[in-house]
Amino acid sequence: MSQNQRFADSHYPVVIIGGGQAGLSASYCLRQRGIRHVVIESHRLGHDWRSRRWESFCLVTPNWQCDLPGFAYKGPDPDGFMVRDEIVAYLERYAESFDPPLVEGVRVTRLRRTDTGTFLLDTTVGGLTAEQVVVATGAYHVPGTPRIAERLPAGITRLHSADYRSPEALPPGEVLVVGSGQSGAQIAEDLHLAGRGVHLAVGNAPRVARFYRGRDCVAWLEDMGHYAKSIDEFADPAQVRGRVNHYVTGRDGGRDIDLRAFAADGMRLHGRLDDIRGGTASFADDLASNLDHADQVMESIKDAIDAHIAARGIDAPEEPRYVPAWEPGPEHPRELDLAAAGITSVIFATGFRPDYTWIEVPVFDGRGYPTHWRGVTSAPGLYFLGLPWQYTWGSGRMEGVGRDARYLAERIDAARRITDVCGTLTGPPPSLSAEPLMS
Repeated sequence: MSQNQRFADSHYPVVIIGGGQAGLSASYCLRQRGIRHVVIESHRLGHDWRSRRWESFCLVTPNWQCDLPGFAYKGPDPDGFMVRDEIVAYLERYAESFDPPLVEGVRVTRLRRTDTGTFLLDTTVGGLTAEQVVVATGAYHVPGTPRIAERLPAGITRLHSADYRSPEALPPGEVLVVGSGQSGAQIAEDLHLAGRGVHLAVGNAPRVARFYRGRDCVAWLEDMGHYAKSIDEFADPAQVRGRVNHYVTGRDGGRDIDLRAFAADGMRLHGRLDDIRGGTASFADDLASNLDHADQVMESIKDAIDAHIAARGIDAPEEPRYVPAWEPGPEHPRELDLAAAGITSVIFATGFRPDYTWIEVPVFDGRGYPTHWRGVTSAPGLYFLGLPWQYTWGSGRMEGVGRDARYLAERIDAARRITDVCGTLTGPPPSLSAEPLMS
């Protein structure tokens, strides 16, 4: 039940900050253990799904991967891809299923920890305290628009992908999309299908086939254990966490996003955006290599699927490999006169950066990113949930956030029981060190 702009108490054993899939999952798991808590959401439940997704947005992973604790997807289309409003409705039904102690419309402006270990939270409606805190706000907070955007000529509409809604919401004219990750590639497709003239500055994001040898590639990778592989199985976890997601789409039942096919159909592709001077955009000489890299990653995933099929003797149909539909020529232009091209809008699909400046607890690295192991920080009682690759590929998604939520609920419960016996924790006892209690 939402308790708009009020708290039932001024002190809670646990405060969860964030009312998206991560915060709701944590609330469910704590309720299962009988741990009193409150969930604080600065806007409305599932705010980012409502406000940072365009009208035609849909999941890029099948609906069957939506597996929040106690609320696995049971709809009529498990192999389909929920659109934006269906995702919001799924989260709303999830909340209705267990009635979390949710307070909406309240923002936490400051979080700090006393010498005795209690957490102090300043909010827009007053302060409260907690023994333990779960920060479930994700890591995509501030749109990462590059400074180069400041050089765009006056009169050109510029916006971040978080603010894009539909082709009709943009002024008439051609559109330059900067960035070819999941958002950039899908927005470029959305504009292209609407008949808009599109230029796309292509980066080094990889891609994956939607279907291969009779199944969605996600289903093959699930069977292969790809999504359960933990971050500590990689030699360089920081590098893994920084990887760009593969582009693909669930639109119209799911299909590949093939930028070469778009180019053959009239979309203008360019290399990475290098500069904007005097109304002219210049691009790096890397379009061919970026397209090749994306295709190579896609084909390497198919190689892994082939090996899996062969090793297990699975009866799966053969499928021919991808043949490029378009290649940039040696004289492919690296400069674009924006006015002459009729470009009236530029969309920067350049990602987000985290903002934890409101947290005054020393648990961050030099980039301002939380240091943790499976969401457990070095500050006893402070946890993070819903981070990309927090522990597995699915940690930041509805496929795997539940595993992390259950793990943190166990840690929180263990800390609560120790506190009941020993008093407030001021340092991590051996049983709460950053080692796994369970998978």
